[in-house]
Amino acid sequence: MKILVIGGGGREHALVWKLKQSARVEKIWCAPGNGGIAEDAECIAVDASDVAKLVALAERLGPDLTVVGPELPLVNGVSDAFAKRSWPIVGPSRQAAQLEGSKIFSKEFLLRHNIPTAKMYGAYDSPRDACAALNNVNWPLVIKADGLCAGKGVVLAPDAESAKGFIASALEKNELGPGGHRVLLEETLEGDELSFILLTDGERYAPLVPTRDHKRVFDGNRGPNTGGMGAYSSDELLSANLRHTVISTIIEPTLRGLASDGIPYQGFLYVGLMLTKEGPKVLEFNCRLGDPEAQAIVARMDFDLAEVLGDVAAKRLDPSKLRWKNGASVCVVLTSGGYPGKFETGKKIDGLTAFQHNSGMQVFHAGSRREAQNLVTSGGRVLGVTAASNSLDAALQLAYQAAANIHFDGMHYRKDIGAPSGRVKAAGD
Repeated sequence: MKILVIGGGGREHALVWKLKQSARVEKIWCAPGNGGIAEDAECIAVDASDVAKLVALAERLGPDLTVVGPELPLVNGVSDAFAKRSWPIVGPSRQAAQLEGSKIFSKEFLLRHNIPTAKMYGAYDSPRDACAALNNVNWPLVIKADGLCAGKGVVLAPDAESAKGFIASALEKNELGPGGHRVLLEETLEGDELSFILLTDGERYAPLVPTRDHKRVFDGNRGPNTGGMGAYSSDELLSANLRHTVISTIIEPTLRGLASDGIPYQGFLYVGLMLTKEGPKVLEFNCRLGDPEAQAIVARMDFDLAEVLGDVAAKRLDPSKLRWKNGASVCVVLTSGGYPGKFETGKKIDGLTAFQHNSGMQVFHAGSRREAQNLVTSGGRVLGVTAASNSLDAALQLAYQAAANIHFDGMHYRKDIGAPSGRVKAAGD
């Protein structure tokens, strides 16, 4: 097989790394890739959000399978363009990707199909109407920009003043761009978060191992939301009873709802859950693997990912093929100083070579590029230090030992990934 992976972050590096292990795989391209991915695949400088350029690239390369990593090409319709040409691709259609591309579409879908989720106070494109609605909500309040806003489209507002500030930034000042032209107001859910990700070919589905992400930038779930500071996977995250409840009240009703709405869904579906006192409720949908959840998940895969994704594209998924390593895995994200705010790039990365031969360890690159003989930082999230072992404590020890040996100017990471988080208020992101 020759495989094209679309994207250039830590999730895509994890996918490339796992796909490369398959005896079936002869060649992997990654568009655009990054400095670390370049060691495992041929990187091609193409804008991952530009469907026309991706089509032209695939026409030239002729891959046997294309795997889409990030959300933007899906929302822009890359799967539709490939399907039109009968090219095998893993990823939902533009219509199905609205589950992530439009928070309002997603909320209305959940309510229409009686799937447990936060109460919706309303959706607004008028700042005056949105501010007027603040008189009839409970605090704190979750406010979500409708569209994709690069992780900046959700706020947990403690009071009316902060809520009005976010509404003004989205609807009046246009600070969030087109994704912020409508806003959704909903109740705040309280509990522990859980990422439940599955793979489906449109008919059959297979859950992946459970994961938990850490969104806030500082230890103790403090500071602003980020794209994700780390994640871990352990079977203890999901008891048999909870798994049954999630599947019966959320996963299967979601898949049935999509089918009844005439929206076939193929690819990864990420269901962000809040485990509340009333039971699990949906915070958000993403139409792809999470990042950094993907890094923790691939570290536990004990199957041929290329074979399984080929089956998904051919609509013949066999859930029994997905086998998992016992134990646990963790991904600790190393970020540029100042992230998720302003940060500098171009900082030389040292200390990576010590882990090349450690089978339980892998460093996935998210924001790096190659300059001459050096790797330097090129983004906010730079590296995902990932480890798997027979227990969560052992995996954490491996990952943090590795992180302590890596250095670039301004490097920051959380020291409490995998620690009991306590009950948190969250909105998804």
